[in-house]
Amino acid sequence: MTGNRSNDDEETASVPLFEKILIANRGEIARRVIRSCRRLGIRTVAVFSEADRNASHVREADEAVMIGPAPAADSYLKAEAILDAARRTGADAIHPGYGFLSENVAFARACADAGIVFIGPPPQAMEAMAEKDTAKRLMAEAGVPVVPGYQGDDLSDARLEKEAAAIGFPVLIKAVAGGGGKGMRRVDRPEEFGEALAAARREAKAAFGNDRVLIEKFVTCPRHVEVQVIGDADGRVVALYERDCSVQRRHQKILEEAPAPVLPEILRRRMMAAAERGAAAIGYTNAGTMEFILDAGAPLGDDTPFFFMEMNTRLQVEHPVTEMVTGLDLVAWQIRIAAGESLPADWPPPLNGHAIEARLYAEDPARGFLPQTGRLVHFRLPPAGGGLRFDLGVAEGDEVGVHYDPMIGKLIAHGRNREEARRLLLAALNDCEIVGLVTNRDFLRRVLAHPDFTAGRFDTGFVAAHEDELTAAGTPEDASHELLALAALGLPVLRALRTEEMTVADEELVVPDPFSPWDRRDAWRLNLPAREQVELTDPTGTLHRLVLTRTADGIMVEVDGAGTLHAVWLEVGAAGDFAVLLDGVMRRARIVELGDSLHLFAAGAHHVFTRLHRRFD
Repeated sequence: MTGNRSNDDEETASVPLFEKILIANRGEIARRVIRSCRRLGIRTVAVFSEADRNASHVREADEAVMIGPAPAADSYLKAEAILDAARRTGADAIHPGYGFLSENVAFARACADAGIVFIGPPPQAMEAMAEKDTAKRLMAEAGVPVVPGYQGDDLSDARLEKEAAAIGFPVLIKAVAGGGGKGMRRVDRPEEFGEALAAARREAKAAFGNDRVLIEKFVTCPRHVEVQVIGDADGRVVALYERDCSVQRRHQKILEEAPAPVLPEILRRRMMAAAERGAAAIGYTNAGTMEFILDAGAPLGDDTPFFFMEMNTRLQVEHPVTEMVTGLDLVAWQIRIAAGESLPADWPPPLNGHAIEARLYAEDPARGFLPQTGRLVHFRLPPAGGGLRFDLGVAEGDEVGVHYDPMIGKLIAHGRNREEARRLLLAALNDCEIVGLVTNRDFLRRVLAHPDFTAGRFDTGFVAAHEDELTAAGTPEDASHELLALAALGLPVLRALRTEEMTVADEELVVPDPFSPWDRRDAWRLNLPAREQVELTDPTGTLHRLVLTRTADGIMVEVDGAGTLHAVWLEVGAAGDFAVLLDGVMRRARIVELGDSLHLFAAGAHHVFTRLHRRFD
């Protein structure tokens, strides 16, 4: 695990663990499982599609097996291919991660039939929670509060319309299978019900092969709060506190945090107790999540009602925030429980501070969050540790393709309180450098800085209510003289990075001092100072002309024939980073070149310039 050290890092398992675990997944979660296995001394097997042959999780595993073509249906969803890979490599257990086959009951049973341990709950517990109508009935029987609604056997249009009227509008039509918001429609008026029902059924059928739906009362200001549970083979289930996942876009989570802000302690304990009852009622073992909604339309109190929504019978994407506030390695505990270990008697451990996670995606918020594909040319994050943790699916140089989820990774911050965690995560996003792909970094920054989020005043409609201001591309501004000077001073740094690839025939031949544009044969002038002219356009399209002249004590940078700045080199790094004294003020920056574009990272901001040409006087 990268970031804060877990409290159980030095513990040894009380039962023999597995020798080799196959990870039936890819990307970030596969890398996450590999880290825990390595810490436990367990060898790992990765599986990969043809598109992922050079992926990070393949490079990091001890062994790797190709299981099929790029489409997930022909690779990561092919249960037999994965089981065959486990048999061929001698893996004695399979960790499914999340997504793909992680909640597939048939796959869990096939693992058992093959004599391979499935690191997850028993098939019967997964089956009990697989469909929302059955799950709601079971939870109601266990004393877990459920949203008022109808999940009966008569699913005719007439019966559903009648039940919706009895419940009272607005209502929510929900597919009984699957998740992710598919097959879900809010209906505010009776005359809209028929059309919404038909649309929900069509979408559910296409996504899950099952068009059955249920009807629920729609909570107008819902807050999405989920409780992490973990159970062992002795029948003991422990709730490891809650996470708030209300910052969503079309039912897809964006930010998650633990514990939930402004949640009274008594309400927290009520939700934890309900989650434990519900999980115990279905004989649940291993890690899972009980998801609840509560009405945030009024201030939360000890007696605020909450309702069961669904159970995810697997590890959640957002599990790191729970790990950060409990000091536990949940993946390691999944493995230990699957091997037969019991939960510690003194659980749950005490809450420690606050953690917030942001999902960094290759997508364009200004274009409706359109997924982006391509190569991650440049990718830098601030150092992990000190409360920061990064769970990444890709590394610099990797491709983000069209076949899978475009998540680059998760950035997690832990602080003594919520505000400290928020500020730390915001600073990490400010220092995140990405070239090659459009991402949602600026969108995440705006969410974290929004006054309603800062105050904890939000529900699942937060993003939709503020979408214009959160996704706006922003109006480009004219570049300052200082930024233009830094961009021009970055050019010799880029030439230095190319030095090893250059030959005498190259246009930009570099000689002994690669950090000076004047120690070059093509710019040398007898008895006169070398001068280099650089032409750049800024994001507004404005053309700027800069003239750099070497002097006895540094470099003079003239910008647009107006201002002149004095620069002195302080240091140059190996990754395009440099520091100069610019008019007496030290400036640090990094320069990255992509075609004719110069990407300048300075003072927590990303500036892009287009280089037109270069000539010497």
